[in-house]
Amino acid sequence: MASQGKVFVRALSRILGWIYMFCWSASFYPQPMLNWRRRSTQGLSIDFPTINVLGFICYLIYTAAFLYSPLIRKQYAARHPLAPETSVRLNDLAFAVHAVILSSIVYSQFWPWIWGFEVSRFQRVSRLIAGIFWGCIVAVVAVVLLVASQGNGNGLDPSAWAWIDVVYTISYVKLVVTVVKYIPQAWVNYKRKSTIGWSISQILLDLTGGILSILQLVLDSALQNDWSGITGNPVKLGLGNVSILFDLIFILQHYWLYRDISIGKDIEEQSAPLLGDSF
Repeated sequence: MASQGKVFVRALSRILGWIYMFCWSASFYPQPMLNWRRRSTQGLSIDFPTINVLGFICYLIYTAAFLYSPLIRKQYAARHPLAPETSVRLNDLAFAVHAVILSSIVYSQFWPWIWGFEVSRFQRVSRLIAGIFWGCIVAVVAVVLLVASQGNGNGLDPSAWAWIDVVYTISYVKLVVTVVKYIPQAWVNYKRKSTIGWSISQILLDLTGGILSILQLVLDSALQNDWSGITGNPVKLGLGNVSILFDLIFILQHYWLYRDISIGKDIEEQSAPLLGDSF
């Protein structure tokens, strides 16, 4: 590739990076704004913000630990001698802080004594999500106790349990949340045969960001003539595709399957007991 072509691709990659980060950051605003306009959370599954807050708190802890904990950074370097510097950057932490704040706001909107919004009596956390939520917490606590009991948490032996394994476990919680968080909302839309109360704008922004992030990854790999960034991290790529898949499902529900649902239909009539006994 000619030098001018490389310069163009690098510039395009940087532009794509800024655009998809903007799209992902902006995707947190349409839902709380929609709830505010409607003065109601009906149509939104409480499972989504519940599990989403947990996921982004874990992501915040993960990024903060790798950025500011000398011990975690030393243990990472000991386990990755060929690439001792982590790929976590300050913008990752800023994104995590932003995500925790906005996700928490959406979750708080289910408490009428805070916002005064209308909340259906059927909007309760499902048994499935409650089980995943507490199961993740128990898993993290178990690893903390394991590391503490061995008394080697501060060591740099790559083969021994250490505090960095706690951080990794916390990151796995975020991965689990990414896989499951959209399922309850897709199910609610299906049961109600409506997407009223679920902001499609956040989905369009999330889909745009996801596609552009993958496109940037492809451009960077092609520029370096090294496709290990894609093939060498199938988990990350798979999770990105899972999010895109659910975005497409929501778009299908909103613009095709349930597009003819009357906006004037009584929302409360559609709020049947959906998740409490269905999952």
